[in-house]
Amino acid sequence: MSKALLLIDIQRDYFPGGAHPLVGPEPAAEAARRLLADYRDRGEPVIHLQHISEGPDATFMRPGTDGVEIHPLVAPAGDEPVIQKQAPNGFVGTSLERELRGHGIDEIVVAGMMSSMCVDATVRAAVDLGFTATVVHDGCAAPDLRFGDETIPGATVHASFMAALDGMYADVVSADEALGD
Repeated sequence: MSKALLLIDIQRDYFPGGAHPLVGPEPAAEAARRLLADYRDRGEPVIHLQHISEGPDATFMRPGTDGVEIHPLVAPAGDEPVIQKQAPNGFVGTSLERELRGHGIDEIVVAGMMSSMCVDATVRAAVDLGFTATVVHDGCAAPDLRFGDETIPGATVHASFMAALDGMYADVVSADEALGD
């Protein structure tokens, strides 16, 4: 089984001072950085997804802004592909499936942002397309969300999405578990 690390939308707008800060993006990016270093050391494939919001109502991830840039902790290096996307599902309207299949990849290890949107949508689509998925839960982050009059804390949002993915769609593990530490 050939695998690749898929880093989803770890972009500046999700960090403090960005246009859409999440809950806990710094520790998530640090866990993703550890995975990235390990994959690079072993010469295993790494693919970066970068969300671009081009609509007139876009409030974050807008082209030409600092916030759309991939965070320096996990910045692409060398010939690591960066696939730009405009939908939560990283396979919609992109070359992601072709990139994975072209390199004989059948398993993805995922870290990224947001747990409740692009990570969830991309992992579910990957499995529907026949890929095996592992999600590194401490390498992901989510925002606080509102439902009716209630604010759901980002940590609860994140845990709920990880719980929903675990088992049926993916193995959900810690960075330490993914790294074999």
